[in-house]
Amino acid sequence: MIELLRGVRILDFTSVVLGPYATQILGDLGAEVIKIEPLDGDVFRYVRPGRSDSMGAGFMNCNRNKRSIAVDLSKQDGQDLILSLVKDCDIVVHNMRPKSAKKLGIDYERLKTVRPDIVYCYACGFGQNGPSAGEPAYDDTIQALSGLAHLNANANGEPRFLPTIIADKVGGLHLAIAVLSGLASRQRTGDSVCIEAPMFESMVSFMLVEQLSGRSFDPPLSGTGYDRLRSPYRKPFRTADGYISVIPYTSVHWIRFFELVGRNDMTSDERVLNPAKRSQNIDFLYSIIDAVTPSKTTEEWMTLLKERDVPCAHVNTLEDLLTNPHLSEAGLFEEFDHPTEGRMMSVRSPFRVIGTNSSSDEGAPVLSGDASEILSEAGFTKDEIVRLMDQKIIGDNDSKRKAV
Repeated sequence: MIELLRGVRILDFTSVVLGPYATQILGDLGAEVIKIEPLDGDVFRYVRPGRSDSMGAGFMNCNRNKRSIAVDLSKQDGQDLILSLVKDCDIVVHNMRPKSAKKLGIDYERLKTVRPDIVYCYACGFGQNGPSAGEPAYDDTIQALSGLAHLNANANGEPRFLPTIIADKVGGLHLAIAVLSGLASRQRTGDSVCIEAPMFESMVSFMLVEQLSGRSFDPPLSGTGYDRLRSPYRKPFRTADGYISVIPYTSVHWIRFFELVGRNDMTSDERVLNPAKRSQNIDFLYSIIDAVTPSKTTEEWMTLLKERDVPCAHVNTLEDLLTNPHLSEAGLFEEFDHPTEGRMMSVRSPFRVIGTNSSSDEGAPVLSGDASEILSEAGFTKDEIVRLMDQKIIGDNDSKRKAV
């Protein structure tokens, strides 16, 4: 955990991946994150694998550095409890539609009455100023709608989803940026702010940075799509014993590559030397790489290309990452003992503040495992906490109750 956001308190009503990924980033940066869950918990707790029913691996990997309290927001006492917590919080985050937030009593206008300078950020599926405002959104639907599945079509033209929850995680990054921007705005103005970070718009914005292409101009110079990325030869190239990524990018890279493979005829070719013509002829240039790489092993190519400073890389499996020399030396993977789940491995925050040491991360919380502590800090008495547990307004974690 890095201490950059120390002293910032966040009420986190998010669930599944998009929101929890965003608030975990903020927790990794030192913010105090209080995760508000329904009585049966964030549904992502139960996605397998896991050692216990409510602590699945995916949940644990996007909910570290948080505390948990389960609250029944369908009851007035539950909503009143939240208002008590909001008074001492800087930020409220959720990833639901505004009408759902209003129904649960956590809409911006209501919370602003108890915390006038609240930073309120939410990630709905679609911007609330468009006709899809009320539609549900999931990673698969946004991959389809954003053009990503079409862009990732196979050789037969069949659209495919990426085998990672890219839309959720891109949305999460945008939500985290929204929170940090809201915090900076409040520090400058002292006023509350409400920021919407819709999943669909975030993903389309992410996609079209390079893919808007010729349609960036009016009238258009060409259609959408970045030619280099759509080349059939943009791929890991087959070697004598596997695959390798080779990407000569500058004129110098290409000249060195062609000298290496005995194609000196190409070293003075305008399709190599002129960046605009190189872009227009990228299929042809990549096809030359594709034709020559099967002649040597992956390690032979790696040695030769690195000697000439031509960008290249192994094609790693996910398992390879766990023993990657750079990641191991950088300490990206950390082992720790979780109080209920035993020995665990996690991937630390990729950020590093030069000249300071980070503190140990806290493992993901058990459901409502911090309820008593959170409410005591908010001024609730032991008797009040027991009553709320007995009436099932808040989750009753046995180990914590004994201490009440």
